[in-house]
Amino acid sequence: MRVRLKAAKSRGDVPATHAGILGQAWRGGPRQAGLAQALAGIDVRALGEDLGRAAGEFPGTAGQSDVIDAAVVLIGHDGDDIITSDPEDLRPVAAQARATSS
Repeated sequence: MRVRLKAAKSRGDVPATHAGILGQAWRGGPRQAGLAQALAGIDVRALGEDLGRAAGEFPGTAGQSDVIDAAVVLIGHDGDDIITSDPEDLRPVAAQARATSS
């Protein structure tokens, strides 16, 4: 991830995520120093009411139930790379998002 973040920064890209993903990864304490440093170059968006509602609707239409994954897909733009350890969970939601935006 450090290599990917460095490459994104050199291209002028700002990776984005949302606060729900941060909550899944953050455990606090000194062991989080690397994550805290990485967050300095990432746009961490609020998982507010609009995104929460949209994320709640998408998993059902895609046969999934994880609103955290759905919100990651929804903050992305067509052609964005989504880096995840759960690609099988995101594929149906991403396919639904593409079908809806077409």
